[in-house]
Amino acid sequence: MYGKNQTPVTEFVLLGLSDIQDQQSILFTSFLIVYILALLGNGLIMMVIALTPQLHNPMYLFISALNIVDIGLISDTLPKMLINIYTNKKTISYEGCIAQLYFFVFFAAAECVLLAVMAYDRYVAICFPLRYPVIMRTHICLWMVISTFVVSSLSSLLHTLLMASLFFCGPNQIFHYFCDIGPLLKLSCVPTSTNELVIFTEGSLIVMIPFSVVLFSYVCIVVAILKIRSTEGRQRAFSTCSSHLTVVVLFYGTLVFMYFRPSSSYSLGQARFVTLMYNVLPPTLNPFIYSLRNNEVKQALRRLISQKNVM
Repeated sequence: MYGKNQTPVTEFVLLGLSDIQDQQSILFTSFLIVYILALLGNGLIMMVIALTPQLHNPMYLFISALNIVDIGLISDTLPKMLINIYTNKKTISYEGCIAQLYFFVFFAAAECVLLAVMAYDRYVAICFPLRYPVIMRTHICLWMVISTFVVSSLSSLLHTLLMASLFFCGPNQIFHYFCDIGPLLKLSCVPTSTNELVIFTEGSLIVMIPFSVVLFSYVCIVVAILKIRSTEGRQRAFSTCSSHLTVVVLFYGTLVFMYFRPSSSYSLGQARFVTLMYNVLPPTLNPFIYSLRNNEVKQALRRLISQKNVM
């Protein structure tokens, strides 16, 4: 228990990448370019899908949902980090910190589930092509997307309420570029065993169940691809799978490394680097991996550009 004379923390200091003082301008420029690319890439794909009736099918519905999640995931953290680097003002209010934590967990959980949904969609399309229109009907796909956001919001709410129940009375310096779970637990003046238990249990469900769906789906996909007689067809299919699996391994792997280990082994230096990996790279690369390498999307984009030129 904390004493009555202890003053609660009203704001935190996000030290972030301030230890790299001689490279602040390079960091600001680099992350600004990455953020703009993520916004433009995801926004462009959503616009192309919305304006192209031929792309109004389950796969592109899931891609649009992923675009929204990616924009939210990177927008929750990078703008604040860019402001901190540019203005050298590194404070964030307690309420702002809790809100940032909520949206980060929400979008990260949604990305986990959506990757599994997209893997399942490809599994049905490749392994049961004739039954695909029946299995992946529009209302079922909408239900899957809505369920993703509901589950993610409940998971995020649980972690946020538990974090808000802690008492922060001492040091308020967070050696991170945003309010993440690990660094905040380090600053708590009261025991955090309940929070850690929830991270290992509920967090395991929200990460490992979708990952198991991805793994099962791609095992079945690989088996189906191996049955393709055309060598060129197999190579093209494997190339598509390898790109998706690269993002899956990067995103899930870093999440597991970050959150499913004892707090005693928590390294703040590692945390910043690993979090940047799944916070920045997937939202920036996903439009290219999932969409811009897709012939249907590229053809739709060309048609939109040619229509604009004619007008």
